[in-house]
Amino acid sequence: MSRVAIVTGGTRGIGEAISIMLKDKGYKVAANYGGNDERAKEFSDRTGIPAYKWDVSDFDACAEGVARVKAELGPIEILVNNAGITRDGTLHRMSHESWQKVIDTNLGSCFNMCRVTIDDMRAAKFGRVINIGSINGQAGQYGQVNYAAAKSGIHGFTKAMAQEGAAQGITVNAIAPGYIDTDMVAAVPENVLAKIVAGIPVGRLGKASEIARGVCFLAADEAGFITGSTLSINGGQHMY
Repeated sequence: MSRVAIVTGGTRGIGEAISIMLKDKGYKVAANYGGNDERAKEFSDRTGIPAYKWDVSDFDACAEGVARVKAELGPIEILVNNAGITRDGTLHRMSHESWQKVIDTNLGSCFNMCRVTIDDMRAAKFGRVINIGSINGQAGQYGQVNYAAAKSGIHGFTKAMAQEGAAQGITVNAIAPGYIDTDMVAAVPENVLAKIVAGIPVGRLGKASEIARGVCFLAADEAGFITGSTLSINGGQHMY
């Protein structure tokens, strides 16, 4: 029987690539999204992957959303915490709202989603949790104290949860993407992006499919001896 996977932020960018590759490998995938209904419908029509709308920064919404997925597809065995937003600005100009929204969405969602899926994973003695961090959570980034803090927090969260889940057959790992050719990176000013690419040893942006390949590796049944690890996929830009 196919294992059931949820991908948060799963209808666009890196999340879309992850959802599609998991489906192609035989998993039953639920793609979560938070906002754009039209985009989500287009994604589902094109891929055949059902999309479920809820706010991952809201604990109760996560509980309700996961219950819906469980009723329709079965208990969640694979969780990919990919949802993320940016609200960039230097600290002395950043509002508390911009700080809190990024922390709640990027880091708080990892707690929310893991908490509402962990009991079924423990009961099944099997689980795969893959948290999407960032190179900017490893190295920091000017104008992103909120984003860097949230993503760095993901790496600590991953290591702690890995210790708790190991005896129950639950692995918890992170992937730290570098700069990937997505809508989020496309919003970076062209002159800034050129400087970023110049600092990547392989000389290009990454592809969303390259992150998805890493997720599939960590999600596999055969990956049971890998836990508490961070896989950096960044073209050699930061060696951590």
